[in-house]
Amino acid sequence: MNAHQDQQHQPSPEGTRLGELWSILPEESSRVDGPEGGELAIGGIPVTRLVEEYGTPLQIFDEAGLRRQVRRFVDGLHERWPDSEVLFASKSLPVVGMYALAQEEGLSVDVAGGGELQLALAAGVDPARLHFHGNAKSDAELRMALDAGIGTIIVDNDDEITRLERLLTKPQKLLLRVIPGVDAKTHASQATGGLDSKFGLPMDQAAQAIARMQAHPLMEFEGVHLHIGSQILDTEQFAEAVEKISTVGTFDTYDVGGGLGVKYTYDEVAPSVESYLDAIVEAARANLPEGARIMIEPGRSLVARAGVSAYRVVTVKHTGKTFVAVDGGLADLIDIALTEQRYEPVLANRLDEAWIETAQVVGRQCESGDLLVDRAQLPPARVGDVLVMATTGAYSYTLANNYNGALKPAIVFVRDGEARLVARRETYEDLLALHAPALAG
Repeated sequence: MNAHQDQQHQPSPEGTRLGELWSILPEESSRVDGPEGGELAIGGIPVTRLVEEYGTPLQIFDEAGLRRQVRRFVDGLHERWPDSEVLFASKSLPVVGMYALAQEEGLSVDVAGGGELQLALAAGVDPARLHFHGNAKSDAELRMALDAGIGTIIVDNDDEITRLERLLTKPQKLLLRVIPGVDAKTHASQATGGLDSKFGLPMDQAAQAIARMQAHPLMEFEGVHLHIGSQILDTEQFAEAVEKISTVGTFDTYDVGGGLGVKYTYDEVAPSVESYLDAIVEAARANLPEGARIMIEPGRSLVARAGVSAYRVVTVKHTGKTFVAVDGGLADLIDIALTEQRYEPVLANRLDEAWIETAQVVGRQCESGDLLVDRAQLPPARVGDVLVMATTGAYSYTLANNYNGALKPAIVFVRDGEARLVARRETYEDLLALHAPALAG
């Protein structure tokens, strides 16, 4: 029996919340014996062994659980609506290893810029399965996409149509992004479906843009696209979006975006993949043409739970509060500052000890806002402990930066007791390479 099948039987020692934490940690998480008692293992490998080999900060992904989650979306949507397609919203984890996994598991991929396009192509993703997003695509990016033979371009605005009129030399499939007028219940920075969104066109302008594309001999207009936001925990909002998009017109394809939220904290309740798909398909049956093609674009909900971030505790201070400082911070987990997202920590090398101390888990960047977890419940931390932040698989690597000269972390995929490096740690030589002109001078 693997860890996923047996998670309900994982230990929850008195004085801890491990019984709840198992539902947030990767599916293939388990307790193993270590020098100090219980230790956290992912994919059959103790986290302490992974950080000894690959260093910290380290992003660890449960590959088996990740592939399992992909199949829930791909197989689940196909069973409910056979003429369908699931796209990986790659901004959530734009790494070559993930693009390759997406290709292997039957996902198409959406990219939102030249860099993501190059990563996907390098991973061997079939260009015909790529979809190009963005509200401000440049001529250079559009040329790059067209030269690669990209499957679909999601047009955002009239200026982009003008660019395509100038650049197209052969037929190209297009969708148009529309604003559905759905104010998603999420953080303001993650809402994209309201009438004041920077993405897409309102319904009245959309009709004119569609007519313009349909009249062009090289523009193969196929349908419409929407996206109401990210980290949405109410499936009724997705159904509302499907109803709204049906009012634009009758087309071959309806891309209803993604945005399904995940459980980050003990107290959050996130919809299951099954309930999300049920909501989408029931709304489609009620509002969309029977023979239409449906597309969805999960990103966060594919990768978030599968990934964790591992750190070493560097300093413990008891001043005005108890501060547990780790060797990462805003440079590799800035989503906390951007969206006020809370993550749950655990000491991976001391899994069985009671959580009797309330601490501020902080990073090493020179910023008072570099607070990773406010009032974290932990055993009394010690220098050298391995601290793991759960459910950090989405956007952490995407938003990693060089604040205070920090180096971007390495990424490992683990499965069945084997680990493979999919992105090496950035080096100081990498950091200096961009400054070669100044150094030469």
